[in-house]
Amino acid sequence: MNNKIKNSLKFLLVFSVMFSCKKEETKTSENLVVSDTISAVGSKEESFKPIDTACSAKNTTRDYVLAFQWYQKKTEKETANNLPEQNDKLYDDYSKIRNQYIACLNNAESKILEEYVNYYDSGSDSYKFPENVKKLKSELEKADLEFWDIGEGYTEIRSLPNHYYSIFKGKVTADYETYIYQLSKEEEVLYQGDAALNISWKELGNRTIFWENFVKKYPKSPLVSNAKEFYNNYLHDYLFGLDNTSTFNIVGETNYGLNEENKMEFRRFIKENPNSNTAKKVKQLIELFDSKISFEEIQKRINLEERNWEKYP
Repeated sequence: MNNKIKNSLKFLLVFSVMFSCKKEETKTSENLVVSDTISAVGSKEESFKPIDTACSAKNTTRDYVLAFQWYQKKTEKETANNLPEQNDKLYDDYSKIRNQYIACLNNAESKILEEYVNYYDSGSDSYKFPENVKKLKSELEKADLEFWDIGEGYTEIRSLPNHYYSIFKGKVTADYETYIYQLSKEEEVLYQGDAALNISWKELGNRTIFWENFVKKYPKSPLVSNAKEFYNNYLHDYLFGLDNTSTFNIVGETNYGLNEENKMEFRRFIKENPNSNTAKKVKQLIELFDSKISFEEIQKRINLEERNWEKYP
């Protein structure tokens, strides 16, 4: 499994502006409107046609920002009049469109993103940007976007963590609101970088049980497949860790057992969530490491490829 969610699910990946510049309006109106299920609102400002979501070298950053803003404003108007079930679908469509634009924007600004790590000044513990990057950063902020350092020298453009929740809070069904809110909180901090965990083991345990409980509570939700993927990824890392933050100590073929820090966290988790599927896996892991069998055999017996969700109520 990819450790960069991994999260990066992770499942990862909006607009309010008036367009008075005649030159930009003429240019963008020649582009195709992305195919989606968001209905037309009908006011004059909706005569603006955003660029297609198919990436094109002809599109400028400004084109993308205008499209982000247009779709955000359009979506915010529609959520006010829709039923929660309609807004569930609207969220699906809107997030898909926005993520497609973000992918194009990351590609268009690849040179700056590759050089981004060089702008960091260790002396002041801050970034010092040249004018062109400052300008881009300012443009991104207009569309609720930001630079995101994901470790190992890589940077990407992404939505602000709270972007979707700020639009759909109180306007979708319970499963969608729970899902969107959880993602907004998880995305506030980098999950891992340089193959090392950036959050605490307790936080990782809490994320794992959250997604297990989500699947149990909303088994028929359209979001359940995403939730299962989040759960499976987090469960793997909670049990075994990452390359540079392991839960155990193995030297060669010798099994020296689980780290004491992880044992303490596992005991806490079992006490607080005794009947969970995760607790069952944790108990099994502890027993296997205590038996001093090989790590290869431990992985085989834990068998995280098994998916027994159908047993859940």
